[in-house]
Amino acid sequence: MHLDQGLVDAAVELTDRRWPAGEPGGAAAVRLADGGILTSVGLDNLHGSAALCQETGAFIQAYTQDRAVVASACVCRDLERGRVLILPPCGICQERLALWGPGVEVAVPRADDPTKWEPRTLAEVHPYYWGRQFADGEWPGTGLHAG
Repeated sequence: MHLDQGLVDAAVELTDRRWPAGEPGGAAAVRLADGGILTSVGLDNLHGSAALCQETGAFIQAYTQDRAVVASACVCRDLERGRVLILPPCGICQERLALWGPGVEVAVPRADDPTKWEPRTLAEVHPYYWGRQFADGEWPGTGLHAG
C-alpha cells in the first residue's frame, strides 16, 4: 500500500505551516512511485473561480517532473468542531488522477468518523470513468490522455 498515515500527516503538517491555528485551510500530499512525497495547497483567491483544488499543485509538479503518482490524500480544517477532515478527491481531481491509472490510491473519510481515512483505488471511487469509452472499455493509458 502506498497510502499510509505518513502521507496524511504530510498534508496536515503543510496545513499547519501554511495557516495559523484557528484559520481555515487545508493541504494535500501525493506519494510518487519512487517513494517521494509532494505537497500543495489551494490558492486563496478573492474571486472563487480562480481557486484551485489543494491537490492540483502536487499533481502538476509530478506531471512536470515525469513522475508517477501512486497515492493522494487531502485534508482540511473543520474550525467549528476543532478537527481535521479527510476529503476524498472531487470529480475534477479524480479526472486529474486518471492520468496515472485506476490503481492510484486515495484517502476517503471513514463513514463512522470523517477525521479517519481508509484507502480506495481510483477505480473504486470512479467506477464509470468516461475515458474507457475511448480505449475499448479499458482504462486509457497516458498516451491517450496526453493526446
